[in-house]
Amino acid sequence: MTILYSFRRCPYAMRARLSLVLSNKSVQLREIILKHKPEAMLQASPKGTVPVLIEKDGHVIDESLDIMKWALEGSQLLSSATSSMHLLIKENDDAFKGWLDKYKYADRYPEHSEIYYREQGEIFLEKLEQQLINSNRLFSDEFSFADLAILPFIRQFAFVDIHWFNQSKYQRVRDWLTNFIDSELFLSIMKKYPTWLESNQEVSFPENNTNITN
Repeated sequence: MTILYSFRRCPYAMRARLSLVLSNKSVQLREIILKHKPEAMLQASPKGTVPVLIEKDGHVIDESLDIMKWALEGSQLLSSATSSMHLLIKENDDAFKGWLDKYKYADRYPEHSEIYYREQGEIFLEKLEQQLINSNRLFSDEFSFADLAILPFIRQFAFVDIHWFNQSKYQRVRDWLTNFIDSELFLSIMKKYPTWLESNQEVSFPENNTNITN
């Protein structure tokens, strides 16, 4: 069976698991601790980041967007992904993720203040706020490939200082994120599993392949 190495709180791993829940594919989930990465994972993907997917034939996919595409192959969700969606995801993964890391770990980047890094991240929040004017989600009232790819990172940004976020001017972004966090889809990927060790019994994910649309 296909294996997925994952870490519950990692936004890259979240987007992979979201896609798996919405697909008709299942994997053996190996929940790891990033400080103690399994040797089997490092042999498959020496860069040592999650998620890592190993197919039955040994083929390794260790980029989260590629895992999303693998999971959603042949689906309407993937086939309807537009160039605008991919450009928004690229902005999330490049510029916004860089500011998110500096905001979250501001003590490691003393060149500027935490507030400065947050303000740089807010440029993307403002863009999302405008994107959400006409619909409940980024491109329609349904989850799109872009929503699945971006929401885990907005969640991480929000929880750096949740009090600030809840009082911020980004009402549409807040509602969008709240709707996501409260959804059956999100709850289905955030179940806690025992940490996998090489002697552990495998865990099937998703536990059932019932598609969740909202």
